[in-house]
Amino acid sequence: MTHPPGARDRFEAIYNAHYPAIHQYAARRTDSPEDTADVMSETFLTAWRRIADVPEGEAARLWLYGVARRVLANQRRGQSRRAGLAERLKDASSAARPSGPDGLDHVREAFDDLPARDREVLALACWEGLTGPEIGKVLGCTATAARIRLHRARKRLAKALGLTEEDQAIAELRGESL
Repeated sequence: MTHPPGARDRFEAIYNAHYPAIHQYAARRTDSPEDTADVMSETFLTAWRRIADVPEGEAARLWLYGVARRVLANQRRGQSRRAGLAERLKDASSAARPSGPDGLDHVREAFDDLPARDREVLALACWEGLTGPEIGKVLGCTATAARIRLHRARKRLAKALGLTEEDQAIAELRGESL
């Protein structure tokens, strides 16, 4: 897209004259500095792309308010769609989660209550069947660090299940692991 001669100077003049007012407008209507920055960049990008449509003088500020208002509306719609999608995915995920054998719901609950880091390392070991070195590669750490994380996660799961250290030692002797 080519702009007419002087478009850059005109855009810079509009930007310099109206940035503070548009920034305050956006900042009062967003929840974070990042969201404000997104609104500002989109608003002034639109102004640059449509520089020929931007009115002269003070009318430019009102035009920019209108653009910022539409950008904010789009931002809110996007956030609403993402929240709805996240909720639908959560519902689908819990509905699709395989049910365990009868009487093992307490294991699922204990697992779900663990920190995400523990759930991930346990899942990699138990569900995916990965070894310590393989887990280390997936997690971006050494094999030793992966084994330590796995050991600690197993201990936390055992504690959440109410197992004693004796129960854990017996399971290890049998070749079972949590």
